[in-house]
Amino acid sequence: MCATPVSPSQIASDPGAAAVVPQAASSPIVVRWRGNEAYQTSFDAMREFTAARDANTPDEIWLVEHPPVFTLGQAGKPEHLLVANSGIPLVQIDRGGQITYHGPGQVVAYLLLDLRRRKLMVRELVTLIEDAVIETLAAYNLAGERKAGAPGIYVPQDAGGASAAHTGAKVAALGLKISHGCSYHGVSLNVSMDLSPFLAINPCGYAGLETVDMATLGVQASWRDVAAALAARLEANLAAHAATLLTVAEAAAADPSAEAAGMNPAASAEMEAAAYAAAMDPAEAAVSGGQPPQPQAGVAPAA
Repeated sequence: MCATPVSPSQIASDPGAAAVVPQAASSPIVVRWRGNEAYQTSFDAMREFTAARDANTPDEIWLVEHPPVFTLGQAGKPEHLLVANSGIPLVQIDRGGQITYHGPGQVVAYLLLDLRRRKLMVRELVTLIEDAVIETLAAYNLAGERKAGAPGIYVPQDAGGASAAHTGAKVAALGLKISHGCSYHGVSLNVSMDLSPFLAINPCGYAGLETVDMATLGVQASWRDVAAALAARLEANLAAHAATLLTVAEAAAADPSAEAAGMNPAASAEMEAAAYAAAMDPAEAAVSGGQPPQPQAGVAPAA
């Protein structure tokens, strides 16, 4: 189900800028089901889309399942690929982070968003994505948690049931690139995969980090159902962010001093992205999957 964007009738009637900002921030999102697609095809298409977009280009979420591929972030170290002749191609890309694996049975959601138009800072976007994954897992009675400084979602230390044997394992990975105030790349959620290729790498650059999928945690769900649930949560969280801006704008209309509390971020999306990346890894200039903790086709709405 698609989240309902803030409609013009819900925007304050004052024609001032404070009312215009939330309206732009709540612009509709196109959810594009691209199905099974070679990684290089998706990667090239994301960059072309981002380079060609303008201020009126709708934001999009792409839902993709890739054939087996290893991807290495822009500051990634090739030595984190432990098996040189695995038969799985390695693609060097421009997101943050080290090496990860994409393959059949994994939902990949690419977020092609105009962060300036949405008044969305990169830290907020990372939190929004992580929340969407946690909420998607919760819909299947699975618990997930974030780790400070290591974007992605992990099995909690106090997890029960089938999850108890996999505490600390990573079930979803996140990596973004920000270009001219717009994002691409996104998040991958492991649904029902052959997990053995993860043994051929140091996931996210860390030896010994276990990677797990929803099936191993006791949930049998189809790729399409999980993809639809994740897209719906991403849309809903973006809509909630826009609604928060609307509340701030209404407060600013009533009291202009309120605008300083939340309507006028000082940094551009690119500056904020660089600052966030530097805080996590000074060698990187894109939002990364971070250093993990010690291990202990066509347009369709999300259904």
